[in-house]
Amino acid sequence: MPAPDELYPPAQYGWGWIALAIGILLLLAAAAWLLIVLTRPKRSIHLAGETTFTPPAAAFLDQLRGEYLADVQHIEDAYRSGNISPRQANLELSRSVRAFVNEYSGLEAPVLSLDDLVTRGVDPALIDAIRRHYYPSIFQRGPAIDPIYGAEAARKVVTTWH
Repeated sequence: MPAPDELYPPAQYGWGWIALAIGILLLLAAAAWLLIVLTRPKRSIHLAGETTFTPPAAAFLDQLRGEYLADVQHIEDAYRSGNISPRQANLELSRSVRAFVNEYSGLEAPVLSLDDLVTRGVDPALIDAIRRHYYPSIFQRGPAIDPIYGAEAARKVVTTWH
């Protein structure tokens, strides 16, 4: 069968179909943008040097400090009476100081390591107490550091925490 000598042009779409396709693509893009904008978590803008922490009321702070100073004294008394070992006393002092920092500032000090606390730039008194008294007594082999010095460091953290 011989082929015809005529050529037929390709079928052309009408302008209505092209406009409909562009409209659908724009509608999908707008829906995707709207979905992204509405599902993103809200972010607050913080300027450098600006803190979002507001200190608690003075009466609450005095009560909180009083409770934790009493807790430190209780731990020191338990050590002096021989009810707990030096290592256990330092562990309890570390827990108490970290709990105070957590309650006062909201910083998750009980679950942060020393390196995490240093990275976050916490008060040097807390870093010093953990580094010099609590970590060596809790994690190193050998005799624990005297908890009396750890109790003094804990009192300093509780009384001077900003």
